[in-house]
Amino acid sequence: MTVEPQTALAAFIKKKKQPAMDEQQSAEQFILLMDAMQTHGFEHYEISNFCKPGHYSRHNSNYWKGVKYLGIGPSAHSFNGETRQWNVANNAKYIQSLEKAEIPSDTEVLTETDRLNEYIMTSLRTMWGLDLKKLDTIARGTGSELVKAANRYFENGWVEQKDEVIYLTPTGKLYADNIASGLFF
Repeated sequence: MTVEPQTALAAFIKKKKQPAMDEQQSAEQFILLMDAMQTHGFEHYEISNFCKPGHYSRHNSNYWKGVKYLGIGPSAHSFNGETRQWNVANNAKYIQSLEKAEIPSDTEVLTETDRLNEYIMTSLRTMWGLDLKKLDTIARGTGSELVKAANRYFENGWVEQKDEVIYLTPTGKLYADNIASGLFF
């Protein structure tokens, strides 16, 4: 479990109201959770999400699959495949801008490397895995480069490949962020 900064848990740990996470205990509990959910008929469709078959979160699944989406309203985010846009979070500023026929937002243009790394990070986290053909549509030849870079994770038993798709193994799910960052271009 990762304790994100600026969360209640991070504040409790900093103030010594809650002990820091024990990585071994956290890993053991995650394995127990994965086993229990599978026993009860749930699919582990994303690192932090389980559901009964076919009942995936449509909203979040779009993020993990790199689907284009449009966000409307304060703090909303949009993605068109090449750029990411986000609206100002302040409601009053948002409304004032709309009254002036402006859309109060910022835009980030994703480089080819950004798109590759984002796809690696998000797709590995899912049961659908990292499709090497899709990786090659972002940048030709990157699929074979990634397979070479993933060799140590295959040897550790953290990833497996079926056809043209790379998946995390149950043990690999404990190291998902480490694996993804190790495969970044």
